[in-house]
Amino acid sequence: MITLLTDFGSADYFVGSVKGVILSIDPLSQIIDISHEVPPHDIQFAAFTLGACFAEYPEGTVHLAVVDPGVGTSRRVIAVNAARHYFVGPDNGIFTFIYTRDPQARVFHADHPSFFRFLPSSTFHGRDIFAPLAARLDLGHRIENVGHPIEDFVKLPIHEPSFDADGRVIGEIIHIDRYGNCVTNLTKLHLDSKGAYSLSIGGTNIGLIADNYTDSKNAGQPILYYGSAGYWEIGVWCDSASRTLGLSRGMRFNLRQLLK
Repeated sequence: MITLLTDFGSADYFVGSVKGVILSIDPLSQIIDISHEVPPHDIQFAAFTLGACFAEYPEGTVHLAVVDPGVGTSRRVIAVNAARHYFVGPDNGIFTFIYTRDPQARVFHADHPSFFRFLPSSTFHGRDIFAPLAARLDLGHRIENVGHPIEDFVKLPIHEPSFDADGRVIGEIIHIDRYGNCVTNLTKLHLDSKGAYSLSIGGTNIGLIADNYTDSKNAGQPILYYGSAGYWEIGVWCDSASRTLGLSRGMRFNLRQLLK
């Protein structure tokens, strides 16, 4: 099984070409689209999306992820074996959340030309390099044969929550979904849903810990809830928290626990 995650969209020939190359090498492959609607060149959006859903697929799945503004440059082509899955894509941080999930990930600089198409284009490595590599891994080729292992692979600068001098947790928004829900970098290690907290961001204080969106008491009231990707999120029922609160990815906030 091979999954595809790209910023190619659906209007052009790009996705069709990638699938054609995979099937010409691996005719029995099952190809699953995760999404082709990643905002163009948005590596962090793709990294979060892949990290949030790859584990739902069977072990041994090959995940082909192509958001590649550096196509044709000296950025490396990599193949990764992590969490009993395989990943193929550019070495630009797109697998950051995979490395977080499995610190023992094995990363290879895939530079063996026999795994690629002959005379690949300098502008469409998704078709000519990544697709053939993914297909051959799906057929059972050993990842050790694609190239040499590396340890200096690229990670995105996504910060872990920290503590300030007053004991408050300092975090940031790492993703905003299509509904405008703002995913933070807080996990259950940082916030206990049974406690009382106040989260301050952009001039707004959020104190309502919710189980679901409808726990909001008033229209437009922001809530903090534990989301399906394993992070705490800021949301507004039937509205966009990002738009109504003026929040954007990378914004910092502080969280403090209230004394009862």
